[in-house]
Amino acid sequence: MSIYATLWTLKFPHQGRAHLDCDWVRVRAQGVPSHIGSPTPGLGYEDGDPYGAFLPPPLETNKHGEHEFMRAVVFVTEQTSKGTERSPQEYVDPLLVRTGEAYARLTFEELHRHLCDTLRNDGDHRHSSD
Repeated sequence: MSIYATLWTLKFPHQGRAHLDCDWVRVRAQGVPSHIGSPTPGLGYEDGDPYGAFLPPPLETNKHGEHEFMRAVVFVTEQTSKGTERSPQEYVDPLLVRTGEAYARLTFEELHRHLCDTLRNDGDHRHSSD
């Protein structure tokens, strides 16, 4: 079972700049629900967070596993594979990883700029959580 829920898929210019006859790549936003890895008692993670090495910190939730924000949003392309030696749930070289709160506060214009910058710079901004 996956820890991710697909939020949306959009096409972006492959090299981060749209021009006539440019190639396009599908970018998918994969949300990680707030209960994943949560230290809240009764949610199944009493022995620790198995995703802490590659996701932003887990969230304290209510007893139902609910929180105002998702734990994280991970942005990937169709070519991004999932499954590493460390965890079968980890994406290999995602475009960006954001906390759920940071994602909720981003305007689409800011998100578009971050994704295009990452595509253009081949990943220089990938793992920032802001």
